Amino acid sequence: MSFEREVVVIGAGPAGLSAALNLVRARRMTHVLDSNRPRNAATFLAHGFVTRDGIPPLELRRLGREELEAYPEASFEKAVVTSVTREADGFVVAFGATSVSAKAIVISTGLTEKFPALPSLRQFYGTSVHSCVECDAYEYADKPIALIGETDDLAERAIVISQWSRDLIVFTNGVGVITADDEARLTARGIRIDRRQISDVTGDRTGLTGVTLADGETVPRVAAFVRPVYAPNLAYVASLDLDTDENGYLVVDGNGRTSVPGVYAAGDSTAPGPQQLIVAAGAGAKVAAALNRDLLD
Repeated sequence: MSFEREVVVIGAGPAGLSAALNLVRARRMTHVLDSNRPRNAATFLAHGFVTRDGIPPLELRRLGREELEAYPEASFEKAVVTSVTREADGFVVAFGATSVSAKAIVISTGLTEKFPALPSLRQFYGTSVHSCVECDAYEYADKPIALIGETDDLAERAIVISQWSRDLIVFTNGVGVITADDEARLTARGIRIDRRQISDVTGDRTGLTGVTLADGETVPRVAAFVRPVYAPNLAYVASLDLDTDENGYLVVDGNGRTSVPGVYAAGDSTAPGPQQLIVAAGAGAKVAAALNRDLLD
């Protein structure tokens, strides 16, 4: 089988762009496919990326693509991948009415995120409501913060947030689980727990101002961290039967190799799930190094 490209990278976030950049610098003919639907599109500023602290995520993507396309070994196409199938010693990646073949693929697609069903939550998401604590908590140091979620890991997230502010209330919306032992740990740090049902979050043009409960009380807060439930977008690789963990994330080795030879992954769709942009970029670079070496054999 003759291949149109050596590598197809699916997804052009920090992980995918980093993998692609390092692959083309290894002289690998690399084609990048991206749906242009990033999960962090609503986020105004990204933090913690060295030399780019405070950059808008969409600008970071634009700069990365601009760097990549300066190499003759690179090609980029806006497309939604619908399937990946194995053929002979490679893969066929289908999108729209066309396809491209490659010796290897890199999966660097994102996630869908399900939030607690609060009508106005999305209105403030990316400005004064966030999901990444390490990315955004610094801007709310010592300020009144809410943690909103319906999962069983709220206590651990609250402990992390308390590094920036002890003026913290955990809202479980009557669903999230906090054990008696965890409650004692949180109380010892001055963190409060509110198990009442939430009706909505409230705010104005300056941002979030409070959390309104079903009984009518509004608890003043200037920012909130929300705990989404994440789901990897991997239906398009279902035919490859890749190993996943109990949460649906791809299982990879230390260099991004999946359970299927020739298939690599980096970023949000790999265990343990979403992390900071700079971590995703580093994972992409590791994948590129391993993939390049593997192709030599």
